Amino acid sequence: MGELAEKTGITKRTIDYYTNIGLLVAERSATNYRYYDPIMIERLHFIEQRKQQGLSLIEIQHELNITPYEEIDVQTLRLKMQDLEHDVASLLEQMNQQDDKNIETIKKNVSPESIALMQSLLLLIHN
Repeated sequence: MGELAEKTGITKRTIDYYTNIGLLVAERSATNYRYYDPIMIERLHFIEQRKQQGLSLIEIQHELNITPYEEIDVQTLRLKMQDLEHDVASLLEQMNQQDDKNIETIKKNVSPESIALMQSLLLLIHN
């Protein structure tokens, strides 16, 4: 990101914001370093030019054919959550049918991150 900021004269904070809202796309390295494709330099200049012409970031997203996060299809999200709820319920049912030894084996094969994700999903589903 520092190189992109240096090449374009646009602050790291602005580049970070544009990336977070989906205007810019970055690849992540194993060390979490962001790599921007050279075409992102052109996109960054386009964004800044259109801002100077008075367009909002949402209007620029539409020009770039980028779906703003606020416009993600809610129905699609609901369907995915229902699928997840079904999967979690099925997993819980299977675990209830297992003996203690098998439950411990299942727990050992599920990462702590996955367990935390399942717990979060259960909270979301039941609220």
